[in-house]
Amino acid sequence: MLRQSHISRRVAAVAVSLVLAGGAAACGPKDGADKAGSADKPGAAGGAPQKGGTLTVLNSEPQSDFDPARLYTSGGGNVPSLVFRTLTTRNREAGAAGTKVVPDLATDTGRPNADATEWTYTLKDGLKYEDGTPITTADIKYGIERSFAGELSGGAPYLRDWLVGGETYEGPYKDGGKGLDSIVVPDAKTIVFKLRKPEGEFPFVATQTQFAPVPKAKDTGVKYEEHPVSSGPYKVVKNDNDGEHLTLERNEHWDEKTDEERKAYPDKIDVRSGLDSAVINQRLSTSSGADAAAITTDTNLGPAELAQIGSNKELEGRIGTGHFGYVNYLAFNPKVAPFDNPKVRQAVSYAINRTSVVNAAGGSALAEPATTFLPEREAFGFTPYDHFPAGRTGDPAKARELLKEAGFPDGVTVTLTHSTAQNRQTSPEVATAVQQALAAAGITVKLEGLENNAFNEKRWDAKNTPGFFLSRWGADWPSGGPFLAPIFDGRQIVSNGSNYNHAQLNDPAVNAEIDEIAKLTDLAAAGKRWGALDKKIGEQALDVPLFHPVYKRLVGKDVKNVVISDWTGVLDISQVSVK
Repeated sequence: MLRQSHISRRVAAVAVSLVLAGGAAACGPKDGADKAGSADKPGAAGGAPQKGGTLTVLNSEPQSDFDPARLYTSGGGNVPSLVFRTLTTRNREAGAAGTKVVPDLATDTGRPNADATEWTYTLKDGLKYEDGTPITTADIKYGIERSFAGELSGGAPYLRDWLVGGETYEGPYKDGGKGLDSIVVPDAKTIVFKLRKPEGEFPFVATQTQFAPVPKAKDTGVKYEEHPVSSGPYKVVKNDNDGEHLTLERNEHWDEKTDEERKAYPDKIDVRSGLDSAVINQRLSTSSGADAAAITTDTNLGPAELAQIGSNKELEGRIGTGHFGYVNYLAFNPKVAPFDNPKVRQAVSYAINRTSVVNAAGGSALAEPATTFLPEREAFGFTPYDHFPAGRTGDPAKARELLKEAGFPDGVTVTLTHSTAQNRQTSPEVATAVQQALAAAGITVKLEGLENNAFNEKRWDAKNTPGFFLSRWGADWPSGGPFLAPIFDGRQIVSNGSNYNHAQLNDPAVNAEIDEIAKLTDLAAAGKRWGALDKKIGEQALDVPLFHPVYKRLVGKDVKNVVISDWTGVLDISQVSVK
């Protein structure tokens, strides 16, 4: 849960970029049999997975800033988690089981004190770096501290807000060797974190790469990304052009007995970036030469490509399908007329035609209609509700009735702000579908299309937030907290920076409930309350959930053991076999 003004627009960007980048998401499972994602899914034919061979990764975006302090990933990321182990990690299993936090370097997921303001971890025995030296808790403390350095910014911001003294700490390069007092290392195996407030979901944050150990003697500052010291099953042997070409080979000092999560089947992983998305999908489809043992961690299939695949059973068998915790929605700013009138917001909610919106987003294969802000996954606390039931195609008659009650018997004219980027989420196609649906209800929509950077600047600008705009949000881990708190916690309203609370809701009851849920270390109990809070907030019609995206990706014909979890929604590279 994000809180203070220091949390920059980088957080908003990550909600988008994690879906596309190697850090987190893009293809994952559906419910039922398809959720398995391994034995009966892409690349599963040909027997049990075996060790050996080279896995090729074809990406459009480079794996830049390959420093654990600077990476912003969900659950430790995909390619990064091959090199950086952390105190905890995501469970490397398919479907809902993959939303769980499990131990990684630590013996457990953390031991909280009575009010969850203090968390203690103990390291496993036998942990070593790529040079054979032991990993200690002092290295983890140092790794976290260096993430506070201004020259290494870019990583997840939670610890700056959560750790006692974190808001003013400037990192080890400026602290004169003092360190951060709220991270206590009583011995080489024990580490204790002292927090400013209760945080029952601390084990989720401990999956971020900032929790990777960094030996102080090997720290080269901004150049550390060129050859970070590996604690995982692979080490970096080549990093060209800031992550454009990464070559990973086995870390012979990694002991699989200490790591139950990463399978590390391939001998070598060759990551090549800067490729056109269409080229990537064509190469994976053709699967000739090295591309037969290739995957992508950032390129999805689009509607045109899915249509081309059509009834090709062989290619269909190589498509991974799944979900990342994400929602696309219409946002209202109630400080702008006529959206200051709840009945107008309700009218829009009734008028929306989710079938046409889903079609604009690429069709039912790539988008699922949504009436809740939280994704339809138990881990997020999903609780079904539809306060303004419009059916699949909208209820314009009900919308007109509400407009009349609001004082607009002849309809109303509004402006919808959207991006001009062709992303099928906040893009012209989706905006046009909204425009057409609302027209049937007497709501005339003028479209304001902005270049993507300008669009993002405007929609997160508290002083100039549009009254009505397309938006989207994704969570840093599978829980209702990183979904609801940034968007609806009044204490996170930022007046002079990036503000994600678009409605500028500052409801003491909502704020208090967020704090109460944060105290819970029983994540199942917390999930139920997040769902109840989502339902309660939804009554105010502060947004109109439109759809939850579905991600589809191809793998090469020789790729085996495809495991896709509901945490990342993407094939887990640590499980893949190519031989």
